[in-house]
Amino acid sequence: MSIFYQLERFVRNTFKTTVAIFLEALKLSPNAQGYVSGSITELLLKQHIENQGYEVERIREKWEGSKHPNHRGDFYFSKTGTDRWFVLESKGIKSNSEKWHKLFNRNNLIQFLYDYHGIIHWIDQDKDIENQIITWVDTNLPLFRDKYGATLYEYEEAQKYLQNRPKRETDKSRAIDALKNCSRDDIGTMISERLEYVSSKLGVLETHFVSGTSGRSGRTQATPRKDEFNVMSVDIFLRYPEHRFLFANPQLLDSSNDDLSHMKQNYIMGFVFVGEDGSFQLNLSEEWFDDFEEVTASLDPSSAINPEDKQVDNRNVVYEDE
Repeated sequence: MSIFYQLERFVRNTFKTTVAIFLEALKLSPNAQGYVSGSITELLLKQHIENQGYEVERIREKWEGSKHPNHRGDFYFSKTGTDRWFVLESKGIKSNSEKWHKLFNRNNLIQFLYDYHGIIHWIDQDKDIENQIITWVDTNLPLFRDKYGATLYEYEEAQKYLQNRPKRETDKSRAIDALKNCSRDDIGTMISERLEYVSSKLGVLETHFVSGTSGRSGRTQATPRKDEFNVMSVDIFLRYPEHRFLFANPQLLDSSNDDLSHMKQNYIMGFVFVGEDGSFQLNLSEEWFDDFEEVTASLDPSSAINPEDKQVDNRNVVYEDE
């Protein structure tokens, strides 16, 4: 039975429509694409861990009673042949990190790389850091010296500035004056063009850990507590040519400044640099591993969960042959 035949039958039986309509609906719904993408990540992650000699079980989303405070992840896992079970949470990276940090401007890009120079492998830490970064930007992204040399501001920031414009002229006032006749779409297009240019040479790997703060969660802020799971997995496929998983022990990550028992929302995990030959070079901070065995070696055995507390999702979808 061909894969397309299975897909056609699944779509017909589940959604009562054709593959063409299903595809068009999926294209028109970013939310649906995100949900499917998350499901693909979880399936590939499960296979990735199982292939390294672990048993993996999905955690039930809807528990009988209140969800266990230390089981707020996606999977239970245990090294085959052992009786220690741990909890793993799966996430993706922040999709608009480069825009959020305004890396569409040369000065912002140079400053951002300088702030995280310790992660970057091509920087010689014993030599002048800033000059190395400037040389790299000018060599790999030369359009920032001319075509993309002017500083861009997002539409809302430019409009607010123009409404409260200071009398004295500054570099910022001149840059925003150059944008005063540009529409929201005009500026959006210019920013998107520059971000595409930047992404041809580098991508930022940044987390986006957001959680609810209902009374039952025991959270004091909208980020996970550090004891909710034992391992964090992040799929970086949005900045990498394939699904690739990075892992961290939450106990080894910096705590939130507001509550030491919580994680931060955003961690800069590292960078993906694109070489002249089109190869992707991964540069990671020391808290993140691409080897699952390395992160599991850091786990405190006493943090293993009580197997009797597990609530496993054993739901299966069965497709009957026609």
